[in-house]
Amino acid sequence: MRYLAEPFLLSALKRGRAIEQFLGPSETLDHTGVSYVEVRPAEGNYEIYLHAVLDTEPQTYDLDSLPPLIDTDEEDFGLLVATTSDPAAALDAAADRTGAVRERWVNQSMAGDDYRDYVLAGRPDQAPDGRPWPTPQSS
Repeated sequence: MRYLAEPFLLSALKRGRAIEQFLGPSETLDHTGVSYVEVRPAEGNYEIYLHAVLDTEPQTYDLDSLPPLIDTDEEDFGLLVATTSDPAAALDAAADRTGAVRERWVNQSMAGDDYRDYVLAGRPDQAPDGRPWPTPQSS
């Protein structure tokens, strides 16, 4: 079972564990990449980070090891898009800001499995559930 049911999502966050979700393709004028979102507990709050990395021919499917799509100091850490004090509110904020869906969350470092499936499937235009890939909001 790859994806976490909501009670397990909330439990992981409350125990201080991060969760993440592969969001699919992302691009700039010069480069093609992929993005993923991470919700991480931080000092009694929950921070939502958007990551964009280059979609290269990977030697590994570990998203953390791929170079940033935009070469800035911030991207090495991700773009903080929201902070909440409640884990359920963090999931809502991630959905609002990044297009994340409740049914596709995984434990930290496991979003690379979805990236691997995406690459092996030929980088399809739609997510495996038939929905379009999310379009994160950058502001």
